[in-house]
Amino acid sequence: MDFHLDEDLRSVQDLAAAIFTDKATPDRLREVEATDSRVDDALWDEVRKAGLLGAALPPEHGGLGLPGLCVLLTEQGRRVAPIPLWSAGVAGLVIAGHGTHRQRADLLPGVADGSLRVALALEDFDGDPPCEAVPDGDGWRLTGTKAVVPAPWGADWVLVSAGELFLVPASAGAWEPVETTSLDRAGTLTLTDAPAQPLAPGALAAARDLTAVALAAVQLGVAEGALRLAADYTSGRHQFGRPLATFQSLQHHLADCQIDIDAMRVTLWQAMTRPEDAKAVLVAKWWCAQAGLDVVHRVQHVHGGIGVDVDYPVHRYFLWGKQLASTLGGSGAALDELGDVLAGEDVWS
Repeated sequence: MDFHLDEDLRSVQDLAAAIFTDKATPDRLREVEATDSRVDDALWDEVRKAGLLGAALPPEHGGLGLPGLCVLLTEQGRRVAPIPLWSAGVAGLVIAGHGTHRQRADLLPGVADGSLRVALALEDFDGDPPCEAVPDGDGWRLTGTKAVVPAPWGADWVLVSAGELFLVPASAGAWEPVETTSLDRAGTLTLTDAPAQPLAPGALAAARDLTAVALAAVQLGVAEGALRLAADYTSGRHQFGRPLATFQSLQHHLADCQIDIDAMRVTLWQAMTRPEDAKAVLVAKWWCAQAGLDVVHRVQHVHGGIGVDVDYPVHRYFLWGKQLASTLGGSGAALDELGDVLAGEDVWS
């Protein structure tokens, strides 16, 4: 597999890296964490004005498709930049691939220029009945509750799972703020006979697969950013008269991190180039959940006491890694799904 980015993807990567490095500074992150939405609207505006949101749409809509989105998300993860990029990007790809002609015409121009944002409501509370969709004339009505909708504040529309995938105005439901591990402010969405537009059959499966790949891309960036912090810290900190980076035990920890990151990158690229392959997607999801969490744990460990200091940047990488690892199920859930897929085919043929 060729891991080299083509010229277009390299341009997106370089521009995204410059914006996130310049704008997502530790001081700015602290400011955003004190706001009600926990979203950096100024950074979102910079990304929007740079045309990067359009790069996440399919080529037939002027973008670079899933690879373009994954390149953006990896750069975001390296700086733990607090904007709703993965959910908005996945929503755009789903609408482009499974929306009606009218939905695509009405929504995709705004998605591309950032003037319109679509949130994702794919998770339910364990033990609660799922959201129900009932026909209503030419349309549908949804009733039920969706859990932990990521960064819904400021969204115009929501893609809601209810047997299949439906487009619902964000104002059609009642929202309750929810605190998350990553310091993002999610929302519980309660719908009561909310008007909804269906997407084409298969949209929900595509949304879940694309979400798994997108989360793996963010987690790869988080792991790389965390490892860079650890390398800088252990190179500059001295103990017993020599840099911590020369201690063999720490070298082994960081080498294990690099091995995990390389495996995360390989499986991400396999899933990114074959998002229709359930096995490839689930393998990438497992590495995102398991290895991604292992990396941020090790990085925090090698920082010693300063690793738990919330004034030091490394804690954000740990929190993001932990949140991403459990979104849409953790590593155990990914293995269960992968087992079901393999059990349904002749793996020995």
